[in-house]
Amino acid sequence: MDTLLLVATLASLLALNAWITRRIRAIDETALRRNLLIAMAWLVPFMGALIAWTHLPRLPRGAGKDADDAALPHGFVAEAAPAELAVGAAPAFSLSANMDTTQGLPLLDWQALEAWASSQDDPGLRREALARGRRAWLLHLRDALGPHFHLYESEQAWVLSSLEPVVAAATAAYVVATRKRIQQVLAGIALFEAGDRSILLVVDDEESYYGYVSGYYPEQGEFAFSGGMFIDAGCPHFLAKRADLSAIEPVIAHEMTHNALSHLDLPRWLDEGLAVNTERRLAGAGPAMHTPQELRRKHLAFWGEAQIQQFWSGESFFRTDDGNLLSYELARILVEQLARDWNAFARFASSARREDGGAEAALEVFDADLGALACALLERQPDRQWSPAPAAWFAAAQAAAPA
Repeated sequence: MDTLLLVATLASLLALNAWITRRIRAIDETALRRNLLIAMAWLVPFMGALIAWTHLPRLPRGAGKDADDAALPHGFVAEAAPAELAVGAAPAFSLSANMDTTQGLPLLDWQALEAWASSQDDPGLRREALARGRRAWLLHLRDALGPHFHLYESEQAWVLSSLEPVVAAATAAYVVATRKRIQQVLAGIALFEAGDRSILLVVDDEESYYGYVSGYYPEQGEFAFSGGMFIDAGCPHFLAKRADLSAIEPVIAHEMTHNALSHLDLPRWLDEGLAVNTERRLAGAGPAMHTPQELRRKHLAFWGEAQIQQFWSGESFFRTDDGNLLSYELARILVEQLARDWNAFARFASSARREDGGAEAALEVFDADLGALACALLERQPDRQWSPAPAAWFAAAQAAAPA
């Protein structure tokens, strides 16, 4: 199976590079620029081709039908979005009766789908019912996004996007390969349910991205900007912007890590710290915004008793100031330090509870207080006020709630 996966991935990458090369040779550019783009495509697997593709002039919508592709190739779903679903002996599930519209896009009642799937006696039929429901929703979402969007389907992934067919297929192959790598890197804690496909939605622009995200967040308030997001609301899926495809590798690695850990309901700092470290291990560290010296000064100036409680509760990850960046950095460093003994860390992650920020699990596994660890990393003397304090989180939430 591993050999087949490797062969399929290499074949997809080869097809992507060949298609990109053909497109580059057809553009009206100097020979030097064409040769540089071709070299970029072949020297850096997957990423080079995507970076080269972002420099190509866009074909008008539908131009592919007159040029390379008269019809969508194998793997793309051409069928119409269904009105209802039928599995086993259970009554049919009506999509229209269980689907609402948000920002002009369909949103399925996932609890209703879960209840319908659970009515199946056979576990295999229950999994099939859920899969069909998710696929049907994606087809309705495809139609709502416009005729230039297509759904690509492989054994372990769905990619809904307006990407050229060969790019979409290569992206799906990369998603599948990344699932396997995450399971290896996070052995003992990562889980992708058998039969579950990973879902990637690639929207065309920033406006579409934040319009889609707004359906899953409160209408009021400020939220930090992001290049990708894992959404675990009924149907786990992750989201990226088409304009960011040259950087899609770290987005996929980061968001799929959240997907693989969602069964644990981890404290946010632990979830994000694992995602950032896994992203770096699989995709490399991106360009740094600040030097280590600058980050150290920012950390020392920012963190106090109130801010560290926001960190343990997860609230600081939604800040729109430096607290957002510093929260991810502190989470990365804490996880990096704790994971030096992976077997112990896997036990800690498996038992850490979001309700107390992982405090009890840290005492049980490491015989360590999380507040004292944070103090040591931030060059402070141990301070009990820095330990996770769920009562303080509740009080802060009550104070911030509208009257």
